[in-house]
Amino acid sequence: MTDSLLDGHGLFQRRYFHEREYLRRLAREDQRPSALFIGCSDSRVVPEYLTSAGFGELFVLRNIGNFVPTLDHADASVGAAVDYAVGTLEVPDIIVCGHYGCGGVKAALDDLEPLRADHPSLHEWLEGVAPAARRGFSAGDDPEAVWRRGVEENVIQALENLITYDIVREKLESGAVHLHAWIYDLYQTRIRVLDVEQGAFIDASEIQRSG
Repeated sequence: MTDSLLDGHGLFQRRYFHEREYLRRLAREDQRPSALFIGCSDSRVVPEYLTSAGFGELFVLRNIGNFVPTLDHADASVGAAVDYAVGTLEVPDIIVCGHYGCGGVKAALDDLEPLRADHPSLHEWLEGVAPAARRGFSAGDDPEAVWRRGVEENVIQALENLITYDIVREKLESGAVHLHAWIYDLYQTRIRVLDVEQGAFIDASEIQRSG
């Protein structure tokens, strides 16, 4: 497997040969990404591919379930990435992007107890995801609909949790940063964006047309 990855690096070298000087300039200069992108570790969800972002455009934080704990329960890696992106890099936008078909959210909807013994770190992490994912859940609901809604609620909760970080709240209040909730639909290969007025996730193309 690693051989194929190194072969891929050779392809990268050939494909981006004409941009080599640009990449070297990026290496010499400080990075200035336009957004902090918080997404899931799922290998099918690649931020740069989904957005056609180039080198240096996104500061990316990925974990299982695109989870953002509150400041008082913050995982150090999440808190550090948020602090650096917002406080030092001064990104103007923070995007939390979940995806339908998220295994992390599905696991959080199920009984987590079996994970405790063999996967304690995963168990602890998903305990943080579970409250939002299970919000509005009722016995007898369609499992697929519950899963999709769990993905959406998890993203919305992540935005709310971001506001518990002092640096985010201060920048938000001053208008220096904006928060965005996205869902990538694996099945339709399209991004859906939270429309606050409608209280629903709508196709990104509708946002673009109205803008």
